[in-house]
Amino acid sequence: MSNFVDYVKIHCTSGHGGAGSAHLNREKYVPKGGPDGGDGGRGGHVILKGNSHEWTLLPLRYTRHIKAERGKNGSKNQLTGAYGEDVYIEVPLGTIAKNEEGEIVAEIMEHGQEIILKHGGKGGKGNEHFKSSTNQTPRYAQPGLPGEEGYITFELKLLADVGLVGFPNAGKSTLLAAVSAAKPKIANYAFTTLTPNLGIVDYRNYKSFVMADIPGIIEGAAEGKGLGHRFLRHIERNSILLFLIPADSESHFEEFKILENELKEYNPELLDKDFLISISKADLLDDELKTEISKEFPENRQPIFFSAVTQEGIMELKDAIWKRLHG
Repeated sequence: MSNFVDYVKIHCTSGHGGAGSAHLNREKYVPKGGPDGGDGGRGGHVILKGNSHEWTLLPLRYTRHIKAERGKNGSKNQLTGAYGEDVYIEVPLGTIAKNEEGEIVAEIMEHGQEIILKHGGKGGKGNEHFKSSTNQTPRYAQPGLPGEEGYITFELKLLADVGLVGFPNAGKSTLLAAVSAAKPKIANYAFTTLTPNLGIVDYRNYKSFVMADIPGIIEGAAEGKGLGHRFLRHIERNSILLFLIPADSESHFEEFKILENELKEYNPELLDKDFLISISKADLLDDELKTEISKEFPENRQPIFFSAVTQEGIMELKDAIWKRLHG
């Protein structure tokens, strides 16, 4: 079973408000003691909270229902009932929450950020609120209001500085393993990476940036073929995109155009992102072949050649990424 879970659906219910009290003061030495019923307490909220130490929705995978506590009833001496206890749902940064209509109701981007998903029901008013010159001993109080309930869908979109885009076997996992401490599974067949991998890439002067290896795109991913939408959505949150085209590709520029089109079909705004083009497995090429490949690309889209195996071009690639991120 994979530890990376990026989609869960949970039925959430906030707490019912406590009832107001209809108590009348009948103390021995208080003549004509009037109404002294307190208000009911608010029901507990269901609250979404960001946690930078979480990286997957796995802890929520088998959670079907989340229910906050009911507010306590009001009591005599105008005592207000206690609030129902709030329930917190802790999620990784980059998580969005959608209601049953598919509308985004919350988006968590910072550690400790809190958003109320379901508000607790309001507590009812006690009878002391209803006394008047014509009704000095009201014997009724308000019931508490019900909480809110409904299904909430949680989706995680990875937050990374650089997203790697390429077909299966383009060398994305190999690059991530070469430049960071991430240990992605690497093998020579399509879709080795079935879950996104994140790695911290060390840069000059103790600086660093986050790189995400997103599972390989195939033609038709935007229509849901292959691994489809499930992984394309992670690309939306990357600051820049790094296209990887292997040196042994039959047509390097054509492969880039196919990848670019997949992103455009899925979400045209993705093409507004800054991106770099790279040719992986450059240890297979001599200078003459590199020149030929470069000629396939327009002047403003010149690729960077690198080899994760020999480390050729890795520093130049890091420099180019850093310049795009902080230029």
